[in-house]
Amino acid sequence: MPLDKDDDDNVHDAPNNNAPTDTGAHKKKRNKKKKTGEPSASEPIANINGGGLPKSYAELQADALRVASPASAQAPMSAQQVNALLSALDLTMRGKAAVDRTSKKSMDDYKFWSTQPVPRTDEVIEEDGEIEPAKPHSEIRQVPYELTNQFEWVEVDIDDSDQLKEVYELLWQNYVEDDDAMALKSPGWKRTWHTGVRVVSNRKLVAFISAIPTDLDVRSNVRRLVEINFLCVHKKLRSKRLAPILIKEITRRVHLEGIFQAVYTAGTYLPKPITTTTYQHRSLNPKKLIECKFSSLSPKLTMAGTIKLYKLPSEPLVPGTRVMETSDVPAVHKLLSAYLKQFAVAPIFSEEEIKHWLVPRAGVIFSFVVEDAETHEITDFYSFYSLPSTVINNPKHNCINAAYLFYYAPKGMGVDPKRTQAIMKDALIQARNRDFDVFNCLDLMSNKSFLQELNFGRGDGNLHYYLYNYRCRGLQPEQLGLMML
Repeated sequence: MPLDKDDDDNVHDAPNNNAPTDTGAHKKKRNKKKKTGEPSASEPIANINGGGLPKSYAELQADALRVASPASAQAPMSAQQVNALLSALDLTMRGKAAVDRTSKKSMDDYKFWSTQPVPRTDEVIEEDGEIEPAKPHSEIRQVPYELTNQFEWVEVDIDDSDQLKEVYELLWQNYVEDDDAMALKSPGWKRTWHTGVRVVSNRKLVAFISAIPTDLDVRSNVRRLVEINFLCVHKKLRSKRLAPILIKEITRRVHLEGIFQAVYTAGTYLPKPITTTTYQHRSLNPKKLIECKFSSLSPKLTMAGTIKLYKLPSEPLVPGTRVMETSDVPAVHKLLSAYLKQFAVAPIFSEEEIKHWLVPRAGVIFSFVVEDAETHEITDFYSFYSLPSTVINNPKHNCINAAYLFYYAPKGMGVDPKRTQAIMKDALIQARNRDFDVFNCLDLMSNKSFLQELNFGRGDGNLHYYLYNYRCRGLQPEQLGLMML
């Protein structure tokens, strides 16, 4: 449930993202709003229609949109176009800059969160456990929370290409700062958890929130919970306090399915993180990044020296490396499951989930395995995902291709840091060979074992992890084994 702020109460209308904040490549095109004569935020809701929506609010993946959008908005989309749109939705939501807002306030300042089952900002947590007990079905509110007569709740059918396109456009035009994008149709997804708000008068979709189920191991206590994402409210309606009611409504719907905990991330400090991670960046194409003002040339290095500093071998170095195949799912499941057990908080994946999240998808997920030449055993696994970002007003470049480290499992369960460094160096090579310009990660899991050795640089953005209705003693980032797209 990536959340940040909402007018007067730190509930954000857009999730946090995994993009670097120290980049000049991500420009916000707010001047276009003024030029197109679009209505101001104070104009009536009835004026929000297809012609009046804000255009291109920032850091959006123009290339992904062009690939995903059908040639004619009137023509029905094929299954291939629908899948492309879902993939592009993932890329777009991941392509916005994270904002570090780490200042901690008094609990009295969190008007909404002070009413929710979350730890207080000043609370010292000495024991893990749920905050409120599960409720019997009969005690859970059976009807949706009331909206004003201008709005109505809807269940968005993402198998309907027109409704999917509506969600895509809402998110594309109204996500501003944060991300944490995940697929809407992961194993166990439910239509009732794709919750939207429409304007009654013109049927325009103006708000959305979604949830997917997952199993999370919290210090050997396995919880069935949901990851909540895509919390988005149209910019013109931020003052209508829709974000808190969206959270309450998705909570109600999740409760009706017998689930009472959630996990979410945010760039903002809310009550109360289980840990805070930091973004790390590694140049793959330093000349392009400097030309795009994504990074700057060190005063101690020439351009030639910088290129030499980040130079990588032409091909992966670990013998037996190849692209992951569907037939590798059982082996990757076994290897990754064993590796994640060493972390205090980590997901428990089924083979179906491994297949969904980690089998390569063109332009989205890149996964690799190391196969022993003699035994044919899968000894290592690593993956990353794509995050292209539009470059504004640059005469040479229009896009930065960023790779983000996803899940991995080195031979020997990471006991030997040199093995982890070896497969991560190969991950950099694989990304560079696929025309990525920068490789990004967080400092969680065992990532600190290779950051310095492989010339990563610390970013200026943080990502906070939260549990809803669950107290968890604080973690160091390296105790966390959970990645959220």
